[in-house]
Amino acid sequence: MSVIMVIGAQWGDEAKGKIVDLLSQDARLTARFNGGDNAGHTVINPHGTFKLRLTPTGFSNPETICAIGPGVVVNLATLISEIQMIRDAGIDLRERLWVSPRCHVVMPYHPIVEGIYELAKGDASTGTTKRGMGPVYADKVSYNGIRLVDLQDKEVFREKLQIQLQVKNALFRAFKLEPLDLQTVLEEKLEQYAHVHSMVRESFGLVQNLLSNDGNIVLEGAQGSLLDNTWGTYPFCTASTTISGGVTAGLGIAPKWIKRVIGVAKAYTTRVGRGPMPTELNDEIGQTLQREGQEFGTVTGRPRRCGWFDADLVAFTARLNGLSEIALTKLDVLDTLPKIKIGVGYHPLSQMGELTHYWEGDTRWLESHEPEYIDMDGWLESTKDIRQFEKLPLQAQAYVHRIEELVKTPVSIVSVGPERNATIMR
Repeated sequence: MSVIMVIGAQWGDEAKGKIVDLLSQDARLTARFNGGDNAGHTVINPHGTFKLRLTPTGFSNPETICAIGPGVVVNLATLISEIQMIRDAGIDLRERLWVSPRCHVVMPYHPIVEGIYELAKGDASTGTTKRGMGPVYADKVSYNGIRLVDLQDKEVFREKLQIQLQVKNALFRAFKLEPLDLQTVLEEKLEQYAHVHSMVRESFGLVQNLLSNDGNIVLEGAQGSLLDNTWGTYPFCTASTTISGGVTAGLGIAPKWIKRVIGVAKAYTTRVGRGPMPTELNDEIGQTLQREGQEFGTVTGRPRRCGWFDADLVAFTARLNGLSEIALTKLDVLDTLPKIKIGVGYHPLSQMGELTHYWEGDTRWLESHEPEYIDMDGWLESTKDIRQFEKLPLQAQAYVHRIEELVKTPVSIVSVGPERNATIMR
C-alpha cells in the first residue's frame, strides 16, 4: 500500500497539479481535502490542458476514483463546469467522482460579504481571490454553513437559507447593496445540485476499504503551506488548513497511513496578491522569471510576484509538514540566468548580524527584515529535454544539491516543463 500526500511547500502555484497527475497513473484514488475553487491546478496530459479548481487531477486515469472530501468547500457552478470540460475531452467522471455530502457550499452571498470586508479595509485589504472563501469558512465554524446534504431536502434548505439571508441582506442594505432574493437563490442552487446529486456520496468507507486492502492513494493538497490560516503569513493567507495535518479532518485518513509527504516547490519563489515576500525581485530578473515561467494565476489571472528560492521558508514548511521529499519544479525557467541566488535567512533591514528565521516573527516582523543570500553559477543552457539527473548541466545539479542541503530534505522529482513527461525521477 502507498498513501502519498502532495503539499505545496511555498505560497501555492508550485505545479502540484502536474505532480499529482504524474503520480495518479498508479493510484486507485486521488482526493482533495482542503480549500475550494480558489485553488487552481493546471494539468497538461495526452487529453489536453485542464485548469481545475475543485476536481482532483487524477481524473485522466480511468482506474482512478476521484474524491472531494468534507474539508473542501464546493462552488457548484465551478464543479459542474469542470465535469463538463472533462466530459468534452472524452472522459466521463460520473461513476468515478465522489463528493462528500458534508462539504459546505459556497453561496452567492459569500463573495459579496468578502468584497465588503475588502472594501472596508481599504489600503489594508488582504487581496483575496474574490471567491468567498473567508466567509464560507467563517459560516462553517460559526454554525451558519449550508452543506450539500442540506440541499437534499428542499424545506430544510429553504429554512437555513432564509435565516442566512436575513443576516446577510441586512449587511448588504447597510452598505447600500441590493439584497438577495430567497426564491431566486433557492431555485438556482437546487438546479445546480440536480446536476451533481448522483455524485454526492460519502467517501469515508471507500477510503477505509482502500487503506485496508493496500490500495494506492494520492492526496492532493490545495494552496501552499505559507498560506495556511495558522502558520502562514496571516492575514495574507487562505481560510483553510493547507498543511499535511489537515487530511484527517478534511478526508478522514489517520496520520499513521501516510507513507510519503511530497512537498512541491518551484526552483524560485512566487506569490499572488499582497503580503510579505522577502526574496521578491522588482527588476529585470523578476520580469524574466515571470515571463519564462508564465507566472499568471490560474484562478485570478493576476501576475505572480517572482523572486529567488527562499530556502529558509521551505526548510520551515519541510519540518511543519514532515516532508519525506521535495518535487522541485520549473528548473528550466532558470536556464537563461548567469547567476542565481538562494535566500538562507533574514536580518533586520540594513543591519547585518545573526540570521533569523521565518517562524520567529509575524507578518509585520517579516516585512521589517531582508534576506541574506548565497550566490551560485547559472548553467546557461536548456534543460527542457533532459530526463536523467546526471545529464543536467553540472551547475544545475549543484543547485539542486545545495537546495537539498539547505532544506535538509532530498529532491526526488525535478520538473523541467509543464508536460507530464518533462520530469526527472531520482
